[in-house]
Amino acid sequence: MRIIINIITKAVTAPFSLIASAFGGGGSGDELSYIEFADGRATLDPPQREKIATLAKAMNNRPALNLEITGRVDPVSDLDGLKRVGIERKVKAQKLKDLARRGQAPRSVDDVQVDKSEYARYLKDAYGDESFPKPRNVIGLAQDLPVPEMEKLMMQYAKVSDEDLRQLASQRAQVVRDALLANNQVAAERLFVVAAKPLSSEERAKLKGKPNRVDFTMK
Repeated sequence: MRIIINIITKAVTAPFSLIASAFGGGGSGDELSYIEFADGRATLDPPQREKIATLAKAMNNRPALNLEITGRVDPVSDLDGLKRVGIERKVKAQKLKDLARRGQAPRSVDDVQVDKSEYARYLKDAYGDESFPKPRNVIGLAQDLPVPEMEKLMMQYAKVSDEDLRQLASQRAQVVRDALLANNQVAAERLFVVAAKPLSSEERAKLKGKPNRVDFTMK
């Protein structure tokens, strides 16, 4: 009876710990209760996909469970991350122009791959297209700058709005939902995307893992 009571208590108070012990494959229970992302991004790396696969397996075996999915952003690191992603996209856009002239353009900027050996060239082109004030020489021409200085100036003048951050949080939640559905073990009606909201100071103080994340709540 004590064992049964302990299992029921654990299921109520720490459902993700119970899933971790029952199905494994995703670390501790605390780690299964959220999915982390790189700053400014909404793409899943292999360890996070493994955690999602564990959750999908658990939900397939527990048809009564529903899952709330809440996207989160960090107003500091995700702000810088979005700026860096924006610069990357501008660099890729420059290469896309070259590929288009050769008739080799992929479907979108996101499909473009820029090698390290060509990054400086396309960064310089992207920097040249920027309209912010640039350092100039004595005759008024824009100076040639090393890569770090061009990146620094582009970061300084990049603009990211609160709406951009909200969209990032929503994208993260949607990416996780799509990954759960892709396992073909969870019905769509059991997954609920909850409106993104910032972490309170109290939540942040208790936070385990990165603030750039998606949080799960079992229902």
